[in-house]
Amino acid sequence: MKKTFRMIDLDCANCAAKMERAIQNIDGVTSATVSFMTQKLTLEADDARFDQIVKEAVKACKKVEPDCEIVVK
Repeated sequence: MKKTFRMIDLDCANCAAKMERAIQNIDGVTSATVSFMTQKLTLEADDARFDQIVKEAVKACKKVEPDCEIVVK
């Protein structure tokens, strides 16, 4: 499954790169792209665990930048 999420208060490109690396290391993630310019996260991961992987991705982003919020609908 592949989805794109809006990000709020992503402050720097370096933080975006750190988030991207952290998300790519989550088990079940096929690909992850964090764009500082568009303030978006594109995540492709295992369908069966997708919701759990999104939760783990949110946690990984909070570790890098606590004020950043990922809009999950």
